Amino acid sequence: MLLAFHKPYGVLSQFTPDGSPNRTLAGFGFPPQVYPLGRLDADSEGLLLLSDEAGLNTRLLDPTQAHRRTYWVQVERIPSPESLEALSRGLVIQGRRTLPARAWMLSPQPEIPPRDPPIRFRKNVPECWIAVELVEGRNRQVRRMTAGIGHPTLRLIRQKIGEFRLADLAPGSWRPITPEERRLILSR
Repeated sequence: MLLAFHKPYGVLSQFTPDGSPNRTLAGFGFPPQVYPLGRLDADSEGLLLLSDEAGLNTRLLDPTQAHRRTYWVQVERIPSPESLEALSRGLVIQGRRTLPARAWMLSPQPEIPPRDPPIRFRKNVPECWIAVELVEGRNRQVRRMTAGIGHPTLRLIRQKIGEFRLADLAPGSWRPITPEERRLILSR
């Protein structure tokens, strides 16, 4: 079984509480025996896969498999082409260089419904949306990378795993993956 879930803000990518005020996956009515493939931090949103299939975690998340994940990232200020190139080359975060990635300005800028609670707003600091495509998933990697180029992340939404897109799945909803969608997920 393979499920797509649009993880909302403030939800942990686990079924058991951790003592924080965040909700867990237990409140979304998933079938028994599924577990999240990877994770999104509580303050991140978007596509999270769940499965009961052994081995899928390694196939999708091990950096040696080079499986792509694409994030839309709202950042403070407008990054220069050189800043986006620095993201693409890789940065040293926590003492280790990230693997090469892809980073680009989203054009046109997407119209994303506001988050509850809303992101911080500073009248004199513009923000924009960029896309970042990774093949590794270190702890808070995208946030650390954008901070490393001087553009802190305000909002982070995973949009795509392999070639499968989040599309119109509403926050907090989930559904089974079709065989064709599974092929899109597993494509590199």
